[in-house]
Amino acid sequence: MKNTFTHALPDESGFFGEYGGSFVPEQLQSIIDEITEAYLKITKDEGFLTELADLYKHYVGRPSPIFHARNLSDKYGPQIYMKREDLNHTGAHKINHCLGEALLAKKMGKKKIIAETGAGQHGVALATAAALVGLECDIYMGEVDIRKEHPNVVRMAILGAKVIPATHGRKTLKEAVDAAFEGYLKDPVTQLYAIGSVVGPHPFPMMVRDFQSIVGNEARQQFQEMTGGLPGNLVACVGGGSNAMGLFDAFLEDEGVKMYGVEPSGRDINKDGEHAATLSKGEPGVMHGFKSYMLKDAEGEPQEVYSVASGLDYPAVGPQHSYLNDIKRVVYEAINDKEAIDAFFELSRVEGIIPAVESSHAVAFALKLAERGEKGSILINLSGRGDKDIDFVVENYGSSYGVSDLL
Repeated sequence: MKNTFTHALPDESGFFGEYGGSFVPEQLQSIIDEITEAYLKITKDEGFLTELADLYKHYVGRPSPIFHARNLSDKYGPQIYMKREDLNHTGAHKINHCLGEALLAKKMGKKKIIAETGAGQHGVALATAAALVGLECDIYMGEVDIRKEHPNVVRMAILGAKVIPATHGRKTLKEAVDAAFEGYLKDPVTQLYAIGSVVGPHPFPMMVRDFQSIVGNEARQQFQEMTGGLPGNLVACVGGGSNAMGLFDAFLEDEGVKMYGVEPSGRDINKDGEHAATLSKGEPGVMHGFKSYMLKDAEGEPQEVYSVASGLDYPAVGPQHSYLNDIKRVVYEAINDKEAIDAFFELSRVEGIIPAVESSHAVAFALKLAERGEKGSILINLSGRGDKDIDFVVENYGSSYGVSDLL
């Protein structure tokens, strides 16, 4: 199995080609350098790696299984499989890097870990990890998402985290990141900002990618054991892009495996502020301390974005995704709100699995790929479960699917 912590990219400055790096105030860079040094040290620390592997197995429940979705396969044609990250403790892939970041913070002598969250999955996972290792935890979350993802807000509170509303702008994920950075800058010495995706200044895109690489490493071995070969296609949703990067990483050198990152086209991909399709509609720029593709307004500032999935409405994307887009190793396409909600109900009613709305974008694209005539097998990263979304989905879309009378 591939060594998770050995990669050609990023380079020593944190760049994937022209993307990445660290664009932060000078006074913060010394703190970031300490994090980089500490991270590189723990990747060679057998005690750390053993502790993390033990937690993955006995706490998270790894390896997560691959499920052969035979009902969908029979209905749509190609053989469809799902990497079941939704079965992890806390309900999503986010726990993979949260445990790593929390253990790192503990080893660095930090007192508190802080983070942003959109759909709440990263917030729940980090609150869980903080409780486990004995750290304080602050979670910044947009007011809109606090209402939309209320079950996860309750979970964070039960776990002992403090949920801090982001009250400016559209009050969603981008604003939560803004607020978290402001909170971090007030005290970068005793806090660690545990960024929730493959975004932010170096070393975070590398670090989160490495911790999430366990998804692809497992999937590559499991799929070969199940089928005797590799999947023809990989499909994963992309906001910041942690779950997609976690799956793709182990297959990047397998030229016969096609990869698709699925962005949200929201209500209208051709209307500013009504989508979050960064790689489809964006251009290179710098925000939140790193260079990547981003959606910009007329003044060159981050554009307002929207998606039915709170975890995908971010106006930038991980720098490695930008690099993979430019070299055409991964194809990035978009799925709109209606297609995602249709897929949410389709997977629920055909296979008995209620997915997160974020993951529903990947499911929708996989079904579209099948309808286009794809014959090769399709492996979807089912990055999270839909417990957090059911009230929102039924309230806003239930009448179209015969469930609104339950409210």
